[in-house]
Amino acid sequence: MNYGFVIDNRLCIGCHACTVACKSEHDIPIGVNRTHVKYIEKGVFPNSTREFSVHRCNHCADAPCVEICPTTALYTRADGIVDFDNDRCIGCKSCMQACPYDALYIDPNTNTAAKCNYCAHRLDGGYEPACVIVCPVEAIVSGDLDDTDSKIAQLVANEQTLVRKPEKMTDPNLYYVNGSTEMLDPNATNQENKYVWSEQSSGVGHFAKYAEQRVADSDTENLLIQLAMETSTKTGKPIDQRAIDNVAKEIQQGIDTQEARRVYDTPSKGVLWGWEVPTYVWTKAIATGTFLMMAIWHFVNDGLDASTELTGLLTTLIFISVTGALLVKDLDRPDRFLYVLLRPQWKSWLVRGAYIITGFGGIVVLKLLDNYFRLGLDWLMIPGMILAIFGAIYTAFLFSQARARDLWQSSIFSAVHMLVHALMAGSVVMMLILPGSMTWMTPLLEFSILFNILLISKEILLPHDTPDSRKTVELMTKGYYSKYFWAGVVFGNVLPIVILNLIFGNMTLIAGGLVLMGIFLTEFVRIRVPQMIPLS
Repeated sequence: MNYGFVIDNRLCIGCHACTVACKSEHDIPIGVNRTHVKYIEKGVFPNSTREFSVHRCNHCADAPCVEICPTTALYTRADGIVDFDNDRCIGCKSCMQACPYDALYIDPNTNTAAKCNYCAHRLDGGYEPACVIVCPVEAIVSGDLDDTDSKIAQLVANEQTLVRKPEKMTDPNLYYVNGSTEMLDPNATNQENKYVWSEQSSGVGHFAKYAEQRVADSDTENLLIQLAMETSTKTGKPIDQRAIDNVAKEIQQGIDTQEARRVYDTPSKGVLWGWEVPTYVWTKAIATGTFLMMAIWHFVNDGLDASTELTGLLTTLIFISVTGALLVKDLDRPDRFLYVLLRPQWKSWLVRGAYIITGFGGIVVLKLLDNYFRLGLDWLMIPGMILAIFGAIYTAFLFSQARARDLWQSSIFSAVHMLVHALMAGSVVMMLILPGSMTWMTPLLEFSILFNILLISKEILLPHDTPDSRKTVELMTKGYYSKYFWAGVVFGNVLPIVILNLIFGNMTLIAGGLVLMGIFLTEFVRIRVPQMIPLS
């Protein structure tokens, strides 16, 4: 058995009955939806058209959300339905990053992920999903795709159907009859976001308090003022008459254009992995890099003195502890963080990373005990080095499991990039805790910076295969966050090279501080901006 959906766009009238029935059946809170209707307009009146399309979970045969979920909260049933278990979810939002179809959300009442589950409880009782029953024109067809005699199988076999984002290789089980590129591809329409409640600054469900603030505001009767408020929230610029006039001008431009435009859709979920994630990538680079440099120095120079080793180990332990704390803080259900270790789904790199970080932290603690009690456990440096390397790079493979974000899919490239960051950070820390290592660490730092500049240049200058990747690079280098990106490149990479080669003395440590700043800024932009690309 393999259950799926067919949406017949020849019949859909955009009535939202499916959305309402779904919300009623599952008691879905305000602000989030398991199924929704998207509106697209083409042309200029009177030669204009409006198209409707129903979007929800595609119940993929190769579901990225299932692969990345660390606790088997998401799983595929024997009948092909991708279902979820609220009791196992930790609110890590990885599934939302992995889904190319923007089908998941965080329930603001439970702080756990949710999505269309095909009304599995109804199906098990012999009934069809609520959205199918309520559709007045029978535009939604459900059933077993493997049953050649079923209506859904006949439609797929005999009608020209399309699926969303086939390039993602998810093998979706949601088919569209008479589906247009503009309806199915978010890059094919202008996303103006110029209608009320079209965006929430920090995400739907995950941070839904923005809507409450908007409702409570005394000056929201005027539509243009409301839209100007949304623009102000995203840009940080004040709301004045000029800002209001700009909104009005953009709306008029959208009316005058003949390009296909999105006029109704669900609100953007915003940036799901906020400042905590780039910060933990940064602290992890410092922790793993410090241990790597200590281990290399230990083997090359016949050991470290006890005081330097103690300082380095404490630095490593502090930063790896902060890394773990940030990982827990980013969860919408931090009370369940131990589920990652106790209820693991081993395909998820979130689980593998958690065990790597835990093991690495254990090695550091044992080495601290060795430093104090003189137990002769220098051999711990070897497994510590191995875990430090994996600790530095595992996040690259986690990001690659987030298949919805195209820029993150080059796992080897990202892994090398993160390892270089670890070497850069470790070199800086080593120069701080052991000034005598400066003559040895400075050339290593220079080489690492130059290699990092090469990696950055490759990412922003060489062609990318997908529209999302190209758009991401454009936003990184020319968009709102480009100032942070270029500050990271110039002040965190180019300027330290100049300092290290042309200026001497205490300026070396200043260069090191700039390097640490550059690592954070470039990682911040590289993690944040891909999440700004629309998925639906």
